[in-house]
Amino acid sequence: MTHTSPIWTPHATVAALIERDGAFLMVREHTRHGVRINQPAGHWEAGETMLHAVQREVLEESGYEFTPTALLGIYISDKDDKSVTYLRLTFIGKVGDEPIHNDLDDGIIEAQWLTFEEIMAERDIHRNPIVEQCLNDYLLGQSLDLSLVKDLRVL
Repeated sequence: MTHTSPIWTPHATVAALIERDGAFLMVREHTRHGVRINQPAGHWEAGETMLHAVQREVLEESGYEFTPTALLGIYISDKDDKSVTYLRLTFIGKVGDEPIHNDLDDGIIEAQWLTFEEIMAERDIHRNPIVEQCLNDYLLGQSLDLSLVKDLRVL
């Protein structure tokens, strides 16, 4: 059988769910739909491991150094117009007491610690439904051991 159409490829992204003292690290950001809130997240770039990608994204978007401790889950969603499918790998982890810098990525307004209730009160400005799904999965105790993440490439 001959394959004539282009091979479909989802856009791989990484995100971090970080809880400290009952609050979650979130970022408030400018998007094409206005200001939204999200977990620190972004695209997994060529030449980096997933773990390095999520550490980089947390640092770029919040100023905090991130240490992944578990994989929360793998989430699939479409862009509003269905033109792009995102494959999001969300990691659980920890950050230091204070950010190591305040020079945040373009578009990021601020990083802030919010309770679950505060995040849900702003449900209408979640970046996408994955924000709430990740929080619910985390609160249910879902986690996968990082040993399940195996990168066999030589980088």
